[in-house]
Amino acid sequence: MKIVFATNNQHKLDEIRGILGDGFEIVSLNDIGCHKDIPETGKTLEENALQKAQYVYEHYHVNCFADDTGLEVDALNGAPGVYSARYAGGEGHDSEANMTKLLHELGNNNNRKARFRTVIALIEKKDVCPCGCTSVKKVHQFEGIVNGEIIRERRGGEGFGYDPIFQPEGYDKTFAELGMDIKNTISHRARATQKLAEYLKTL
Repeated sequence: MKIVFATNNQHKLDEIRGILGDGFEIVSLNDIGCHKDIPETGKTLEENALQKAQYVYEHYHVNCFADDTGLEVDALNGAPGVYSARYAGGEGHDSEANMTKLLHELGNNNNRKARFRTVIALIEKKDVCPCGCTSVKKVHQFEGIVNGEIIRERRGGEGFGYDPIFQPEGYDKTFAELGMDIKNTISHRARATQKLAEYLKTL
């Protein structure tokens, strides 16, 4: 099954492809000729994921899904949350700056509890007529959560984003130390993607 993942982030593509396996052909925005930076103006992860998937569906009329992920830190009242990718400001996704700001905001606070949460929005095209002349869309959402804590300094060289400072519950290593093989079995994105895969296999 061929399906568009509304991203050009190679890290995300590799992660999703690794989780879904060979049963699905996952293509990127670049692969369908979409080079636009799709706006993410929602106030929740759910809104952002749906906004991105909706844009692809409306412009390219294909089965597609999009995700949005946030790091939610207890001591910061759930921040950075929906603003995780641009927490430090600026135009791009500066992971080093984001981590520096987060560690500074937490300071010496002993409450380091946090969770990663991913929401995937899938828009499925359903032909009403066998010839495909009319169609309707179905929208589905899948959520994945992994609990953990923010450590006090960066550890590990793999992964991306906040991986070097996030230690998942039940482990003594950060995502960046565990490596992609282990992360892809326990991460927030893995859990949301597994729910997506279970649904796709029913089609």
